[in-house]
Amino acid sequence: MPISRFLPPLLRMPDFRAFWIGQSISVIGDQVSGVAIPLVAVLILEADAGQMGLLTAAGLVPHLLFSLPFGVWLDRVHRRRRVMIAADLGRALLLASIPIAWALDVLTLEQLFIVGFVVGTLTVGFDILWATIFVSVAPRDRYVEANTLLGGSRSIASVAGPTIAGALVQFLGAALTIVADAVSFIASAVSLTFVRAVEEPVEPDDSSLRERLAVGLRFIFRDPIMRATLLAAGWINLFDFAFMALLILYATETLGVSPGLLGLVLGSGAVGGVIGAIIAARVGRRIGLGPAFALGCVLFPVPLVLVPLAGGPELVVLGCLFAAEFGAGMGVMILDVNVGAVILARTPDRIRSRAMGSFRFVNYGIRPVGALVGGFLGTLIGVRETLFVVSVLACFGVLWLVRSPVIRLRDLPEPAEIG
Repeated sequence: MPISRFLPPLLRMPDFRAFWIGQSISVIGDQVSGVAIPLVAVLILEADAGQMGLLTAAGLVPHLLFSLPFGVWLDRVHRRRRVMIAADLGRALLLASIPIAWALDVLTLEQLFIVGFVVGTLTVGFDILWATIFVSVAPRDRYVEANTLLGGSRSIASVAGPTIAGALVQFLGAALTIVADAVSFIASAVSLTFVRAVEEPVEPDDSSLRERLAVGLRFIFRDPIMRATLLAAGWINLFDFAFMALLILYATETLGVSPGLLGLVLGSGAVGGVIGAIIAARVGRRIGLGPAFALGCVLFPVPLVLVPLAGGPELVVLGCLFAAEFGAGMGVMILDVNVGAVILARTPDRIRSRAMGSFRFVNYGIRPVGALVGGFLGTLIGVRETLFVVSVLACFGVLWLVRSPVIRLRDLPEPAEIG
C-alpha cells in the first residue's frame, strides 16, 4: 500500500508538497534564531532594554520601508520563484556571518543590527512573493486546508524550535546555534527548485509609479473586509511586538530562567499552537471564518498577561510562562489560519503583490514601532510594568471587528472588484 494514501490530499500534490516541506524546515530555523539572536545580544554583548528594542526593530523596519515599493516591483517580475530562492540564499549567508564574527572575536551589536536589517529586507521580498506561489500550488477551494497545514508546521516549529534552540545554546553557545537557521534557508531554497507550478502571468500596466503604489493601499483601506482585518491585526501586532522585544530579557534577567530551561518551557508551551492549528479549520467551519478570526484576536493576547504576573517559586514562574505560551499559541493559530484564507481569497490576482505589499506595509510596519515602544517604555517605567501594560492593550484589537462585515463572514469571500 503506497504511503501517499495516508497523506492529506494537498500533500499528494508534488508542487504543494515541495513548497510545504521547504517552508516547514525554514520556520523551525526561524524559531531557533528567534531565541538565539536575542540571547547573543543579552548573554554575549550584554544588551540593555533599549538596545533589545532596537535589535528587534532593525529586523522589522524594512517592512515599513520596502513593502510598498517591493509590492509594485514584484508585480512586474516574471520569474518570481528565482527571486525567492535568491532571498533564501542571501539570508543564509548573512546569518552565517554572526557565528563567524563571534569565532573571530569581532562580533558587535552593530553587526547584529545590520544583519537583522538586511535579512529583514530580503524577507519582505520573499514574503510578498510567498502569496503568489501559494495560490499557484493550492487550489482556491483548499486555501483553509493549505493554511492549516502551513500553520501546523509553524506550530510544530514553535514547539521544537525554542526547545532545540535552548539545548543548542546551552551546549554550543548562542552564536553557533544561529547556523541552524542559515541551513534552514538553504533547505527552503532547494525546495523551491522542485516547484513546477505555473506562476500568475504578469499583466501589462502603463500607469505611473505613483498610481501603482496607490492601488494596493487604496484596495486595502477601501475594502471593508480588508480594512477591518488590517486594523485588528495591526493593533495586536503593535503591542505584541512591544511585548516580544522584552520577553527574553525579562525571562533571563528578571526571572532568572536559564536559556535551556526557557527554551524547554516556551517549546512545550507552544503545544498550544499545534492544537490551535489542528482545530482552527474546524472552528472556522463551525462558527464561520470571521467569528473564528475574532475569537483568535481575543485568545491570542489574553494569556500574555500571565508573564508580567509571574513571580514567586520557580515552578510558579515556569507555570505562568508555559500557560502564556500555550494559550497565545492556540489563539494565534485560530487567528492566522482563518484570516489568512480570507485575505488570499479576497485579493484579486492582478494586484496580489501590490496588495500584499500594502497590507504588510501597515501590519508589519507597525511591528518595529511596537518594538521601539517596548524598549522605550522598558527603560522609562520598567520591564515588568511595560509587559503588563502592552499585553492588556493588545486585548482590545478585536474591537475593530465589531461593526465590520468580517464578523459576519461564514465562508471565503469572493475576490473584490477593483476599477
